[in-house]
Amino acid sequence: MVSSNGRKKRASTKLPGTVEKVIKPHPHSGEPEKAQIAVEGADHLYRELRVPNKLTDEDGKPVRLQEGTEVEVKIESEEGVHAEGMHSERAENSSS
Repeated sequence: MVSSNGRKKRASTKLPGTVEKVIKPHPHSGEPEKAQIAVEGADHLYRELRVPNKLTDEDGKPVRLQEGTEVEVKIESEEGVHAEGMHSERAENSSS
């Protein structure tokens, strides 16, 4: 799908979440600090995401999330999207 301005249209949804904890890396591991985010509306066993705690603000300055911060998790797709109630071609081909 292509919009009127020439960009590909994307299907998306946003889910609210909260930073449960900030996980410091083990010294000398080279791993980044991570933020553990509880995503509301996700299945119980899959509700936590761990992402590098390295963001940028509107001015391009580095910022970090803190425990208790409310966030929004955006899920976006540009391929393999189909309207509700319709079957994708891939699903139809895999069932034959």
